[in-house]
Amino acid sequence: MPRVKNSTFFIFSKLWKTTFAILRGNRSIVFKLKTHIAKPVSAVIICKYNKTTMSKLPKPVGADGNWVKCDVKLPGKTVIITGANTGIGFWTAVDLVKREAKVIIACRNAEKAQEARDKIVKEAKCPDEKVVVKSLDLSSFASIRQFAEDINNTEERLDILINNAGVMLCPEGKTEDGFETQFGVNYLGHFLLTNLLSDLIKKSAPSRIVVLSSLAHKYGKMNFDDLNSTKEYDSWAAYGQSKLANILFSRYLAKQLPGTRVTVNSVHPGSVKTELQRHIKAPTGSYLFNFFVTLSNIPGLSWLMKWKTAEHGAQTSIYCAIAPELADVTGRYFSDCHVENESNAAKNDADAEKLWNISIEMAKLNA
Repeated sequence: MPRVKNSTFFIFSKLWKTTFAILRGNRSIVFKLKTHIAKPVSAVIICKYNKTTMSKLPKPVGADGNWVKCDVKLPGKTVIITGANTGIGFWTAVDLVKREAKVIIACRNAEKAQEARDKIVKEAKCPDEKVVVKSLDLSSFASIRQFAEDINNTEERLDILINNAGVMLCPEGKTEDGFETQFGVNYLGHFLLTNLLSDLIKKSAPSRIVVLSSLAHKYGKMNFDDLNSTKEYDSWAAYGQSKLANILFSRYLAKQLPGTRVTVNSVHPGSVKTELQRHIKAPTGSYLFNFFVTLSNIPGLSWLMKWKTAEHGAQTSIYCAIAPELADVTGRYFSDCHVENESNAAKNDADAEKLWNISIEMAKLNA
């Protein structure tokens, strides 16, 4: 295995050095190559060949490979999944409803949410009342607060919260409250939502919080001087920052909940073909990644990127939500139904605390 790892990095290193030599006269192109190809590809290689053994963690018994296999049932349990009208969230809902949980799908588009609800009921062959649709726009603090108030007033318990919704590589834009879209929707909206529901979650313990992150966090960094990318917008940098923020949030929140029997873990679902990639071809700095994806479709180069179905991509979220062996595992990062090594930046406790305090002010949680 080490030989494969070294060979892969050798080839990639030579490719990158050659490209840099050819293009060194054009710094803007080199920067884009480094940001949009070198970092994502090196992150994929690191993930693929650097599986870290976590000897102190319980052996996975709830999954076989990267598919959930345990027969855990969830009667009487209530689950909220954001963005469950499509993709990973949809299949997560189907699985948990089959396990007899009541699932609330929290979505921005009411019409699409209702269509998804009907499909979930049909796919899971469950009673209509097992799937509930509620309106939630994560780009609006007002919508988030209204949703949380509704849940706190109408639901007796909340056993599992899955912060699944997100956007990826979208054109530069702002949320209703003035935050960069990817930072606002992927991270800050879920930060506010989780905090507003935390009392109900703790009341329902043992309970779990699952936060969708991404391998993209490995090339992200927290730009505390410009979290909203107002000085210069780069869709990949903004996306990577939002996913890094989700892991830092998960780690910090986990440390705030000792003795509560509430666990918080983040997950990388894998490379999944869903509506999330709809902006990849947009001229927002992601065209080189699109070129890389195109290369992976050429015979002989499919190893560059292995795509999962949405159902397959949902497995790690499901695993973290139900696996019995994870009852006391918290503050960890998972991929393919096992603990994965996050980046050093994602382990920075000082940054996690700094981000938490800034987010409290941004979300006006002290008001």
